Amino acid sequence: MKDSEIKNESRGKLEIELGEQLNALISAAHALNVRAAAKFDSSLQPAAFHIVRWLYSYGPTNAATLAESTAMDRSSVSRLVKQLQSLGYVNREVSPNDGRGIVLSLTEFGQAKTIEALKEKESVYYERLSDWKDAELNVFIQMLRHFNGFNRR
Repeated sequence: MKDSEIKNESRGKLEIELGEQLNALISAAHALNVRAAAKFDSSLQPAAFHIVRWLYSYGPTNAATLAESTAMDRSSVSRLVKQLQSLGYVNREVSPNDGRGIVLSLTEFGQAKTIEALKEKESVYYERLSDWKDAELNVFIQMLRHFNGFNRR
């Protein structure tokens, strides 16, 4: 076997292992998101919590932007926002910019419930990182930034 064939085979094995680890991370993150959604409000679908998380992270917006940003169709967003509004988690207000559009935002109650739900999720990650040295954590962050295409810093 040639040296280049050995390198290609070795690289292929590494890429497969990377794929397995990424799949494990994505699966674990999804499971944590579902748990956080249930903690937020078990009567809602996890997709509703996805909307809440987006509003918590990025602030007030309109339904079209919310649908595009969460990769949901507008009718699903509309239905979920109505549920969230009826439960007191989301406000719908007339846009101050044009007076015709509707702006969606979290209520204080919605923000408080979101923070409460996210604390459980964060505790799982903190526990996994608790024995890492700062240098290891920094390397991990830098590698994730690079992998995710955010090569700043």
